[in-house]
Amino acid sequence: MSFGTNRDSGDEGTVQGAATGVTARTSPVPRDRDEEWHETEKQRADRRWTELLQEVRVAQMGIQILLGFLLSVAFTERFTEIGTVDRNIYVVTVVLGSAATGTLIAPVALHRFVTGHRMKPQTVEWASRLTIVGLVLLLCTVTCALLLILRVVLDNGMAWWIVGALFLWFVACWFLLPAWARHVGANGIGGDGGR
Repeated sequence: MSFGTNRDSGDEGTVQGAATGVTARTSPVPRDRDEEWHETEKQRADRRWTELLQEVRVAQMGIQILLGFLLSVAFTERFTEIGTVDRNIYVVTVVLGSAATGTLIAPVALHRFVTGHRMKPQTVEWASRLTIVGLVLLLCTVTCALLLILRVVLDNGMAWWIVGALFLWFVACWFLLPAWARHVGANGIGGDGGR
């Protein structure tokens, strides 16, 4: 009885008995660690575009819910009772929310208008930059919305401290942590080779 190894079936090899036709699974075939990152420019652009769309969907949902809430506030009875400062904060918040919404939807429009023009790598780069700008605008919108709500609910001084702390928390989670992770990856500790 002779056995052959078939490595055409992906990561796992199979051992097949020539006489019996019985197939048995073996342990995974060792692969080069960097093999999965050997991709063409087109494959890399397609992968990065798919990843970007997933990320943008999360941010879009957040800003759309927040903006919808903000737009409805102006039609409530209590809105007429807020002071000039709070009314100005509200206007700034709505403008920032609208700008964030437009910026986070822009990658979709960009992709639609350049599809078929062999510009996928450039489109991914532009869409990535738009997404970062959209996240900054989203951060500002959330901060202003929190400030508006907390000024109405709490003492004016306490609201500023809470909003300031939350702003720093968002900056740390959204920007500083990724910057630190990128720095660590660039130094060769757990990086992905420039994905």
